[in-house]
Amino acid sequence: MSLVQDTSPAQVDETVAAADRAAPGWAARSRAERAASLRAVADELDRAADDLVPIAIRETHLGEPRLRGELSRTTFQLRLLAEVLEEGAYLHARVDHADPAWPMGPRPDLRRTGIPYGPVVVFAASNFPFAFSVAGGDTASALAAGCPVIVKAHPGHPALSDATAEVVTAALPEGVFGLVHGDAAGVAVLTHPKVRAAAFTGSIRGGRALFDMAAARPEPIPFYGELGSVNPVFVTAAADAARGETVAEGLVGSFTLGAGQFCTKPGLVLAPRGSRLVAALAGGALPPAAPLLNDRITDAYLHGRQRLRDHPDVRVVAEGPDPLSPSVFATTVTALLADREVLQEECFGPTVLVAEYDEESQLLEVAGTVAGQLTASLVADEDDPLAGELTAVLATKAGRLLWNQWPTGVSVTHAQQHGGPYPATTAVGTTSVGTAAIDRFTRPVAYQGFPQTLLPAELREDPASSRVPRTVDGKQEQP
Repeated sequence: MSLVQDTSPAQVDETVAAADRAAPGWAARSRAERAASLRAVADELDRAADDLVPIAIRETHLGEPRLRGELSRTTFQLRLLAEVLEEGAYLHARVDHADPAWPMGPRPDLRRTGIPYGPVVVFAASNFPFAFSVAGGDTASALAAGCPVIVKAHPGHPALSDATAEVVTAALPEGVFGLVHGDAAGVAVLTHPKVRAAAFTGSIRGGRALFDMAAARPEPIPFYGELGSVNPVFVTAAADAARGETVAEGLVGSFTLGAGQFCTKPGLVLAPRGSRLVAALAGGALPPAAPLLNDRITDAYLHGRQRLRDHPDVRVVAEGPDPLSPSVFATTVTALLADREVLQEECFGPTVLVAEYDEESQLLEVAGTVAGQLTASLVADEDDPLAGELTAVLATKAGRLLWNQWPTGVSVTHAQQHGGPYPATTAVGTTSVGTAAIDRFTRPVAYQGFPQTLLPAELREDPASSRVPRTVDGKQEQP
């Protein structure tokens, strides 16, 4: 693995100062100009693919098809956000004209829109070295919103981070993008008074530590952290009886995808005692062992797997000869509820725990006690008696619910929600995937009684303002 020197305190100050200088100009650029810049970044990354992918292969143990697909996802995100910029609905523009007859007393002229925060820091993730890293979704959405970005590189792929940053920097105005290396540099940027928000993808322990730092600043800042999730799957008795073997096949494909190193990996499955699902898992084949992303993840995974394997209420259903081989363990719902700290903890890697229930009412009991999740899945039939009530409970626990589908594979779309109650994330009302991610990096401002010439373009009465979807005097107005 390449050795990259940590960024010094003086270099951190220079990087933040450059971002602060660039912030007014970047925010003042028209939406069309920022959209063009995002497309330029995407084009340059595509052109650099043959240089970037081999570096990623060396540093991450991931294969070329996976990495090329992920790079395509990265550039797609940038281009999709460019379209969002041009359309303008993300501004949530509202215009209330002055109304002397307003029932609560004369109403002043009020106009509301969104403006960028200013410089933000993005903590890159290890498991998606392109799509959740230097030029990933958080970076793309912050740039689209009009915020300069400083990325704290992940130590799992430092050379790739530098190479990607070189491409991104060349495509953007000076100071709009910067990169730092090292934990101390990350903390220094997070706590720097000129930095206005932060985004993070990683572990609960690391994310919570950074979240607390962001909150403990003299002036706290928003911290959008994605921390951890076991993504529970609830299988009803009817579904198991009808298609248990098929469910088992889908589960294996999902929990071993990417060697189990997806934040949406299903790590906990609820199934009836004596299920066809567990029988199929016990008798079926599992994929061979695959290397994990880096030594830190490998050590943490082996520790978590062994902790499960050694638990007195856990039995082995299936496992391969290598410690990194996929593993299927089983326990009971009673044990799951009695030791939530161990049995409901995320094990990041190719392991799944099946908790067997005796009565379907136990599905509701478990659903009511699980912590916040990125996803929750129902494998059921529409006429299952518990389906409606279980859906309602899980909607309070997870950011995305899936019906007879698997959670791995987070589509980049307009309606996507990748977030959830703590500890899945630190900001339950936001998403890190999809076009709504841009909302993380803008804040609303209302202008009262201002002359037209001083208003943001989307709030004026001239024809240009009508090109943005707006709410005018309480009614939706389309371009």
